[in-house]
Amino acid sequence: MSEQTEQRAARTRHVVVVGAGMAGVQSAVALREAGFTGPVTLIGAEPHQPYDRPPLSKAVLLGKAEDSAFDIDFEALDITLRLGLDVTALRAADHVLDTADGPVPYDALVLATGAEPMTLPGAEGVPGVHLLRTLDDAARLRPVLDRQHDVVVVGAGWIGAEFATAARAAGCAVTVVEAAARPLAGALPAEVAAPMAAWYADSGAELLTGARVDHVEEGAVVLADGRVLPAGAVVVGIGARPATRWLAGSGVALGPDGSVTADSALRTSLPDVYAVGDCASFPSARYGTRLLVHHWDNALQGPRTAAAAIMAARDGGPLPVYDPVPYFWSEQFGRFVQYAGHHAGADTLVWRGDGADAAWSVCWLRDGALVAVLAVGRPRDLAQGRRLIDSGAVLDPEKVADPGVPLKSATL
Repeated sequence: MSEQTEQRAARTRHVVVVGAGMAGVQSAVALREAGFTGPVTLIGAEPHQPYDRPPLSKAVLLGKAEDSAFDIDFEALDITLRLGLDVTALRAADHVLDTADGPVPYDALVLATGAEPMTLPGAEGVPGVHLLRTLDDAARLRPVLDRQHDVVVVGAGWIGAEFATAARAAGCAVTVVEAAARPLAGALPAEVAAPMAAWYADSGAELLTGARVDHVEEGAVVLADGRVLPAGAVVVGIGARPATRWLAGSGVALGPDGSVTADSALRTSLPDVYAVGDCASFPSARYGTRLLVHHWDNALQGPRTAAAAIMAARDGGPLPVYDPVPYFWSEQFGRFVQYAGHHAGADTLVWRGDGADAAWSVCWLRDGALVAVLAVGRPRDLAQGRRLIDSGAVLDPEKVADPGVPLKSATL
């Protein structure tokens, strides 16, 4: 080993990961898989063994699973867990984290603090108001479903739809209140989201669109138009923001949305500090914009890039580039919904099938190339579409519009 390489290795003796969700856990694991043999410490604010979040709105919430702990032997991987520990500040000049248990030094730091749910103004502290983000949140909501309370869900986004699905499966009367004119208003164009409104009624849930909450009181939600909705429980699902407020004054550059502005190797504006998952945005050459992706697959894939970047900084190798095709899925009202890509900037929207049917999909093209696909009950469209997006393939819109033609056969 050369003297220069030895100096680099000496600079990266201890890697600390802040956040013990999917992104944090995978960052620690990816370091070991990349051959890093130095100390790795994983810090989590929750006291629970690190766990996966998607089952919280499904199996865990319905009592079909007690938890969703990752099946990872941290001891065998020589990863030190420090759980139930709040990190309060980052002192980058000293390479130190401040925590409730005192300072924690690092040589390289991975920020993986995820996102925190947005709260409904004025509803904090009102009995019966819930969020659904953590294992403890799910544990508090299980008795609500067991007792079949009347439930009001505020927000008809992905999490609102998934909770409404679980609540209906448990036999609860469900009313979903959405301020916008349609479900998923912030995620999908009106014509694509329109068929999804009918899913609520089909499941026995009531969807109120264009309905704003004036205030919440114990046992009721009062709307701005004066309507009063009885509520044994209120579940708020109005979005999430990067959990980065603790970084104020640290020198880490944040975007207007609060996300850490990482580069294409997931490095932050500070030396030896990286960021992955829901708390970080990254530049996408594929889409020509900066992306903030609040979904599981991003938390799974990004850590491999961050680990490779840490190893490159140590060993002097080439930097990796993170530019994935974003992907997520949602299970709601008996339907499996999948999305791949990024449709902002698309110039053509093509339907494959009828939105009133049980299975259909939508493709977005830009200059003829597929840039995004939404599939409802058509997993093959999603799988083929994801590969076509990755390859930059140009498609024939007429063939795309024929649901009987496989997407992979629609190339020009």
